Amino acid sequence: MKIVLIQQHATTNKKDNLERGLTALKEAAANGAKLACYAELAFEPFYPQKLPTDDIRELAEPVPGPTTEAFMAEAKRLGTVVVLNLFELDGDKTYDCSPVIDADGSLIGKTRMVHVCEYEGFHEQHYYTQGNLGAPVFDTACGRIGIAICYDRHYPEYMRALKLNGAELVIVPQAGAVGEWPEGLYEAEMRVAAFQNGYFTALCNRVGKEPSLTFSGESFVCDPKGRVIAKAATGRDEILYCDISLDQIPGSPAELNFLHDLRPEDIGGW
Repeated sequence: MKIVLIQQHATTNKKDNLERGLTALKEAAANGAKLACYAELAFEPFYPQKLPTDDIRELAEPVPGPTTEAFMAEAKRLGTVVVLNLFELDGDKTYDCSPVIDADGSLIGKTRMVHVCEYEGFHEQHYYTQGNLGAPVFDTACGRIGIAICYDRHYPEYMRALKLNGAELVIVPQAGAVGEWPEGLYEAEMRVAAFQNGYFTALCNRVGKEPSLTFSGESFVCDPKGRVIAKAATGRDEILYCDISLDQIPGSPAELNFLHDLRPEDIGGW
């Protein structure tokens, strides 16, 4: 199964961002992609890089809403599963949200970021309400997909919850900046998560220079043995293609050993 991570820069022109995202989806599908993933806030500026000065609700949109519906129509036409990420408005609350669209164009659910950070350049607690949907896993035409939105990837208990809920592939929409963490740490986290839990991980990162941050790109995919099997370029737009086989999961170290030997009752449960 061919999956793609669509790594693209974003400007203040949301219409242009969206059009480029849809164009990339069409290209990916034409090249055989069955699943397409996008980075965190892929079609808008990364708002949390600065503290808000106006009503942030004016920046957000409902799910379903304009962005989701545009991709639902294209997913149906192309027969492609799509995982998005956008700034969601629900009532008077806003969330970092990843809608999941199946290959028939149906919106089958969404994940909201659970863990919300707050530090220089990432003032997310001023924008996002803590997610209230748990760690859902979605049955799609491309298998069982879980999502760890950016900061959630730092929490091993969240990554394990996705496995316990049946994930075969965990997608990570990310906004990772140049120099934010020690070199190689993003990959190390995702390699370990894939290895310990016996699923594929696919991290799709933002790219490009914005007012306060420069996002690195370098999106990548790991297999259930913890190996990086595809990686995108640094600092430029790219559609990263990767062939994966979910048949590799039963033979992974986690499935053969680790998960059988779990003893949560002896360490206080989960």
